[in-house]
Amino acid sequence: MIKIEQRIWSADKKKWEKKVGAGLKGNAQLVWVFGKRELLAETERFTELRKEYPSAHIILGSSAGEIWNNQVLDNTIVATAATFEKTQIKTASQDIKECANSYEVGQKLGEKLEKNGLKHVFVLSDGLGVNGSELIAGLTHALPEGVIITGGLSGDGAAFQCTLVGLDAPPQEHLVIAVGFYGEALKVGFGSVGGWDPFGPERIITKSEGNILYELDNQPALQLYKAYLGEEAAKLPASGLKFPLSIRKDKNSEEAVVRTILAIDEEKQSLTFAGDIPQGALARLMKANFDRLIEGASEAATRSTLEDNDLAILISCVGRKLILGQRIDEEVESVKEKLGGNTFIAGFYSYGELAPGKALNCLLHNQTMTITTYKEI
Repeated sequence: MIKIEQRIWSADKKKWEKKVGAGLKGNAQLVWVFGKRELLAETERFTELRKEYPSAHIILGSSAGEIWNNQVLDNTIVATAATFEKTQIKTASQDIKECANSYEVGQKLGEKLEKNGLKHVFVLSDGLGVNGSELIAGLTHALPEGVIITGGLSGDGAAFQCTLVGLDAPPQEHLVIAVGFYGEALKVGFGSVGGWDPFGPERIITKSEGNILYELDNQPALQLYKAYLGEEAAKLPASGLKFPLSIRKDKNSEEAVVRTILAIDEEKQSLTFAGDIPQGALARLMKANFDRLIEGASEAATRSTLEDNDLAILISCVGRKLILGQRIDEEVESVKEKLGGNTFIAGFYSYGELAPGKALNCLLHNQTMTITTYKEI
């Protein structure tokens, strides 16, 4: 069984408050820390956590909202500490600036992890400086077949200015980290579901490069995209969170991935996304349906749940938070209901979610609720 405790630091109270847990008394192996970027940037917060958990690996990521239990919080830091009875933890990190591209970042990160007995890898990445698809491709190449990869890209509210990630040190920009879990006693579940409605025609991606989209049906991508957004076009790139793209490899492909805009280029009439936009693939705009978004979160919980989960890490997209607004707690409440009252829940709102698709290979998702569940037997 995994022993867990959770505490929250809020900007209002300016102190840590222990909420629930086992009373680990400093014996934690791993601490997940998700919080508002400006609060995580205060190095005192890491110093306080290190004093509380002197021997633990502490991973930190900035967010667009923090998840604790059945609530969505803002202007806080949520720390979830865990001790495993039979599972070993090892970590690795990679500075993005030291690599030529995101594939190399992932490959180098994977090469740093011990392979023997590796069961699961949790990834926490810079949210703006990577192509998430290539990052996962490189990581997958470096890891043994069958290792479950989940995680997410850190956030910065709706600002998209900078994101922070840390491993056993105050968080910084341009960092990607991986946590390796070792041993057969650990059971890992996962699920990732969207809930967006497609609209408009499906179009061919006629010109793209990596995660940059230039043309749809031989028309400038930004011009076409703005035509659909109407008044919302003036608010790009932030308003693009409300209108993601659904990407299918071809007409025979049943599985689609969702892509969110990170930036626009007026001169080149291009759109930059969080992950690959393959040339020749099919793209279709999507829009929000409030009830279906909440149903999607519930379905992700159903797919991920284990019998008697110990812990669930929820990573949902900032676009969902902006759309749902005051109803955002309903998304997390629906997950809590499916997972059961004994499951500890933590997480954050992200710029991208990482989880296996139907073929069980890890993919970058956008605009989904993605859940990783843990238990020891």
